Amino acid sequence: MTYQLIGVGNNAKTIKGDGAEYLTAIKYMQPYKTMFKGKVHNLCAMADMAGCAEPCLRWAGRGQMSSVQRGRERKTMWYLSDRVGFMDALVNDITVFRRRCIKNAVQPCVRPNGTSDIMYEKSGIMEQFPDVQFYDYTKIVKRAYADLPPNYHLTLSYSEKHMDYADSVHKAVLDTGVNMAVVFRHSLPDTFRGLRVIDGDKDDLRFLDPKGVVVGLVAKGKKAKQDKSGFVIN
Repeated sequence: MTYQLIGVGNNAKTIKGDGAEYLTAIKYMQPYKTMFKGKVHNLCAMADMAGCAEPCLRWAGRGQMSSVQRGRERKTMWYLSDRVGFMDALVNDITVFRRRCIKNAVQPCVRPNGTSDIMYEKSGIMEQFPDVQFYDYTKIVKRAYADLPPNYHLTLSYSEKHMDYADSVHKAVLDTGVNMAVVFRHSLPDTFRGLRVIDGDKDDLRFLDPKGVVVGLVAKGKKAKQDKSGFVIN
């Protein structure tokens, strides 16, 4: 089955949760410093603040393949040049994916921001598919306080490159019960900043996590393992 924007069954993390109950579709784009019409566009607005541009998962796994990077570049340029056409194609992809899941009696799950941080809660897409579970990781802290569609789950992404940002993420966890994902260099601790750490590498079904915890992730890819920016925690 061919989709224009999303991928199914080709992500090492999401396939851990695929099976008899859930199936996940994910969309990857170029998150950082895309040149379009003479301007630089960042689809991950907080990449500099969080220090995650270099260790970004855009380079992990299949992201090391030039053909994959070209595909993500194509999607990004489409988004920047024809937003309406892009969103129509995304809706069409989700429609086809949802139909496939219903046929196979599994819950359709969609992660629209594989390597971007677009505020899709403003798009109206979630309302068009109330029986689809959407979820994302985000570095935009204000999204944790927003009135999200009931079928859209967000997990904040933590970084200590700037401690005011780190503190704002931690405060949002305490204020709202949202979870924060923390990338650790080698192994997961039992607690972090007073919060219980759960293993986020077992699967990618973040909407099933208990509230108010740290979703612990172990650094993946050479750049992430060597990162010293503060995004990866020792």
